Amino acid sequence: MVVRVMATGVFDLLHPGHLYFLTEAKRLGDELVVVVARDQTARRLKHEPYVPEQLRREMVESLKPVDRAILGSTTDIYETVVHERPSIIALGYNQVWNEREVERECGRRGVPVKVVRIGARPHDEIATRRIVERIVERVAREPRP
Repeated sequence: MVVRVMATGVFDLLHPGHLYFLTEAKRLGDELVVVVARDQTARRLKHEPYVPEQLRREMVESLKPVDRAILGSTTDIYETVVHERPSIIALGYNQVWNEREVERECGRRGVPVKVVRIGARPHDEIATRRIVERIVERVAREPRP
């Protein structure tokens, strides 16, 4: 039996933390399916995405640990879980979902899963928001011609 792992995220500006998360998620099973948040979901949960959803999906799918990357549902996050039927769902250290609540809801929908929280990349909690802040700070310090 193939152990399918599902990981989710916006993956707006890919950074080392994303690669660490996906590498650790892949280690949990045989196949890693990554659900990339739709633009409207990213707006609702985080911010206006810098990169459009289809390009974010293509970038994620090109990463070595990823077997497939798909776009998530625009209405029901569990719709994709029911369709893909993972054995394990990997959550990132900063994702807001409660592991037990996700397990209960998936079970209620006929997909028994184990939810595993992946910690932050050791010694490096770089995130998209911090990268953008660094760029803005650097541009503000640069002399204007």
